[in-house]
Amino acid sequence: MKTITDCVHQILRHQPFLEDALSRDIINFSSLALDLKPQVEKIMRKPVKPGSIVMALRRYHPRRIKHLNSLRSLGDIVVRSGITEYTYLNSNTILTCQSNFLNRVKNETKTYFTYSSNFQESNILVTSSLKEIVAHYFENETCISVADNLSSMSIALPEDNSKVIGLYFYIFRLLAYEGIPVFEVISTSNYFTLFLEKEHVNKAFLLLNEIKENTM
Repeated sequence: MKTITDCVHQILRHQPFLEDALSRDIINFSSLALDLKPQVEKIMRKPVKPGSIVMALRRYHPRRIKHLNSLRSLGDIVVRSGITEYTYLNSNTILTCQSNFLNRVKNETKTYFTYSSNFQESNILVTSSLKEIVAHYFENETCISVADNLSSMSIALPEDNSKVIGLYFYIFRLLAYEGIPVFEVISTSNYFTLFLEKEHVNKAFLLLNEIKENTM
């Protein structure tokens, strides 16, 4: 049978922003207890006193993730504008379309192209100047969506990035705090690329520079 403490700790573990604020000791337990009360009562299926929730909060010891030093090692940020994203349903011919498209644009200068796929659909992100060529080579594929006026921000990651706990969480948390939506994300072993709508690029660029300069 679940206790109030079990319920409170379960809720906190699924709210990383809240857990982080608790680890920094910047939240008033009484106010938080009142905010959590409806959720706890729903799980417990009975009335719960705020004082019981406060006691559960005092027993909670969030883990401090030691990752901030690695953020100082983030590399240069490269911004590219004028990108269009296409999403297609996977088919037996889509890889052939991709191959033919790559062969067509391989000698194009100052163009951008990236491709990602899962079991159901494929994404193509290209320089907007290639839109007519994409339309030609993928004309027989099922297009789910098209998004124009995107910009990319590519960041060189630290050499040991695969061992850094919470690296992406910290970046996404700060973007979320500033109300910056991320349209798409692509990463490789050493680079991390965010795709944003153009109106958010300047703010995101300044924020990511602040991450590099102000983390300790």
